[in-house]
Amino acid sequence: MKRSFVDRAAVITGASSGIGRELAKALAREGCRVGLVARRQALLDELAGAIRQAGGTVAAAAADVGDREQIRQAIAGIAATIGPIDLLVANAGVGINSTIEPVNVEAAEQTFQINVLGVIYAIDAVLPAMLARGNGHIAAISSLAAYRSLPGIEAYAASKAAVNAYLDGFRIRARKRGIAVTTICPGYVHTPMTANNTSMPFVLTAEDAAARIVRALRGRRKIYNFPWPTAMLAKLGRWAPDWLIAAM
Repeated sequence: MKRSFVDRAAVITGASSGIGRELAKALAREGCRVGLVARRQALLDELAGAIRQAGGTVAAAAADVGDREQIRQAIAGIAATIGPIDLLVANAGVGINSTIEPVNVEAAEQTFQINVLGVIYAIDAVLPAMLARGNGHIAAISSLAAYRSLPGIEAYAASKAAVNAYLDGFRIRARKRGIAVTTICPGYVHTPMTANNTSMPFVLTAEDAAARIVRALRGRRKIYNFPWPTAMLAKLGRWAPDWLIAAM
C-alpha cells in the first residue's frame, strides 16, 4: 500500500549533503514537514532556507549522530516545531578506508559509532512516541556493501552489515506495534563521501537515488536494494572466490 507524505513529519539525519540533502528536498516537495539533522549548522541553514523558499515547512538542528544525547535533544526540538515524527530516515554515515599496516582502529571505531550506533540512537529518539501512537515508519540508509566486503572497506562493509542485521530483527517486532521498518541499500552514488572513488559502476546521482528512495518509502518496502545491476553483482559477489575479488 502506497502512503502519502502530505502533512507528515519526517526527520533525516545526515541531511547537510549527499543523499540526505536531496532526500529532504524531495520529501518537502511531496508535502512533508521535514526535520534536518547534521553536524554542520551553516549547511543546514542553507538547505532549510531553500526548502522554505520553495514553500516547504522545515526545522533544523545541529547534532553529532554518534552522540546519543545530542541526537535525542535535536530530534526532540524538531518534533516540538514540526509535530510528532511520522518518518525517520537514519541516513548519516561515514566511509573511511580500512588499513592493515597499521590497523586504523580509531577509524573503525568512528565508523561503527556513526554508522551503527548513530542509527540506533536516532531510532531510540523517535521510537517511544511512535510506540505510544501505534504507528510510524523507520528507515535507515545502509549499503550494498553489506552483502560483500571488499579489500579496503572492511569496517564500512561490516558496519552496514550490522545495520542490516539489526533492522532485520527490529522490523519483525516493530510491525506488531504498527511501525514499518525499511532497510535501504544503495549502490554507488555521487556524494562528497564518494568524491575520491575512481571506479563506480552503475553510479547514480544523489537526486536519482533520493527519488528512488522516496518511492520505496511510499511503498513501505522492507528492504530496497538498488540499482538492480549493482545489487545483483553484490549478491553474486558473496559466492565469488577470494582470488577473484583480489584481482578486481
